[in-house]
Amino acid sequence: MQNISNKRRMMVGAMLAGGGLGFINPSLAAPAPLLMRRIPSSGEELPVVGLGSWISFNVGEDPAARARSTEVVRAFLAGGGRLIDSSPMYGSAQAVIGHALAQLKYPPALFSADKVWIGSGARGPAQIEASRALWGVPRFDLLQVHNLLAWEEHLRTLQALKAAGRLRYVGITTSEGRRHGELVKIMETQPLDFVQVSYNVLDREVENRILPLARERKIGVIVNRPFRQGDLTQALAGKPLPGWAREIGCATWAQALLKFIVAEPGVSCAIPATSNPAHARENMLAARGPLPDAALRRRIADDVKRIT
Repeated sequence: MQNISNKRRMMVGAMLAGGGLGFINPSLAAPAPLLMRRIPSSGEELPVVGLGSWISFNVGEDPAARARSTEVVRAFLAGGGRLIDSSPMYGSAQAVIGHALAQLKYPPALFSADKVWIGSGARGPAQIEASRALWGVPRFDLLQVHNLLAWEEHLRTLQALKAAGRLRYVGITTSEGRRHGELVKIMETQPLDFVQVSYNVLDREVENRILPLARERKIGVIVNRPFRQGDLTQALAGKPLPGWAREIGCATWAQALLKFIVAEPGVSCAIPATSNPAHARENMLAARGPLPDAALRRRIADDVKRIT
């Protein structure tokens, strides 16, 4: 990963224009390389920004809304994105993702991440198969136990699927800072490839134990709620970006908030959700160019606290 250097500070002024949705002049400078991070358990690389689907893809059968969701996926993939995350909990999101993937001819770069979310361990396999059919993929890359629900039974199912070659990675999730103590115990005792947690510039509890433990146990970390479900970007809307934003190639607050997260070495991928194709392009630009060092991350956190 790239942290900010004096050389990059001098170069970054020419990187972005148009509200962060494009580079100034492709003939003058090529886009910065996509920032990647290795999955600790395998060494496979993933872009540091993915795509969530909570609320934003729960649009039912509405044709116009489904078409817009397809354009979000198209913009995300065109920007170099791979990991798309969903859950049976997210209403029609899985079916909407499946519709988008079918329209886009199931791009081979896709990294499909879903969850099992049902109180009965015995019913987990049927739910997983229903989710797979909605996506239309031959198998999932990653399945996660959603919010630790019936985690012991579901983890046994997921590990069996992985052993049989029907799943590549196994994980477990929580959100909004809930049940971190139990999550830590699971991380300490279970073979996991990923955990998914909430983390952003204001909600940083995972820095105390979960992120260090993930590094120790070689577990990848997916970050949900990077914008506090839009509350952060809404609070910062219309507020001028401080001078440090230019140093790390950010033209919008959303990009700055994402770069703050993915500059943390223990984070594998942040998954902002959006229903706006322009925002998907904007978010993917946060996966390019320099990242803030530790001192600048502290300054970003202080500025966001002061402004919000």
